Amino acid sequence: MLALGDFNELEVARAVDFGLYLTSDDGDLLLPGKYVPEGTQIGDRLRVFVYRDSEDRLIATNLVPLAKVNEFAALTVRDVSEVGAFLDWGLEKDLFLPYRNQRRALRPGQRVTVFVYLDETSDRIVANAKWERYLPDVDFPGQAGDQVALFVADDTELGYPVIVNGVHQGLLYHNEVFRPLRLGDTPTGYVRQVRPDGKLDISLQKAGYDEALDAADTLLEVLRKAGGTLPLSDKSEPDDVYRRLGMSKKVFKKALGTLYRRGLVQLSAEETRLVSGE
Repeated sequence: MLALGDFNELEVARAVDFGLYLTSDDGDLLLPGKYVPEGTQIGDRLRVFVYRDSEDRLIATNLVPLAKVNEFAALTVRDVSEVGAFLDWGLEKDLFLPYRNQRRALRPGQRVTVFVYLDETSDRIVANAKWERYLPDVDFPGQAGDQVALFVADDTELGYPVIVNGVHQGLLYHNEVFRPLRLGDTPTGYVRQVRPDGKLDISLQKAGYDEALDAADTLLEVLRKAGGTLPLSDKSEPDDVYRRLGMSKKVFKKALGTLYRRGLVQLSAEETRLVSGE
């Protein structure tokens, strides 16, 4: 059966002036000429993405969309109308986000996180910005301190809601984030705590001593690349520390202390310098 909104491997049935027709259990569908690989012959099998064109006809392409059915994605709004928004997902026909599926009013150029799904009533591929509904109701199998994969899904007054390991909901608090984040970013994170409601508090840094060790390694590498001297000290402004190192002032001071205790750096009021020979 044809997988709408996903990649399919289909056989070339016949050629026409404007492309190739591919055969499937749901009937033949067109692969427009501009997407036909050079040298393709009748009987060849092609891997193509299948969706519906502006006239709701099944059509194939070798373009790679930014999301498939049953995936989360952060997409840019191309246009809005009275019935909904239209999102750029990398294909000729925009992805429809119905008004009822929107969390808030949208404007062209804005990014929004959505879940892409196949509407069973219309058999059309659509998006839903209420992405939390599509996270499975399963307990997080790990514990505090675990390293996890994140997907930045939103930006609220409290922090950044994130999708953790593709299936769990978490939150990065603004006061614990020391670098710019954008919807769709996929940083590595660490579980701070598993809340009673099953949601996760997340950090971008390891907790405690591990965090200091990681930051010390980062600082040592930056110092070496800078020729042994860095115009930062424990008196530096937090913004300067973040701009150069991507870490908070608090973490930077821990890293300085770690390297100093190892005898690897010399400290002054205006700079940090590697000990000769390092």
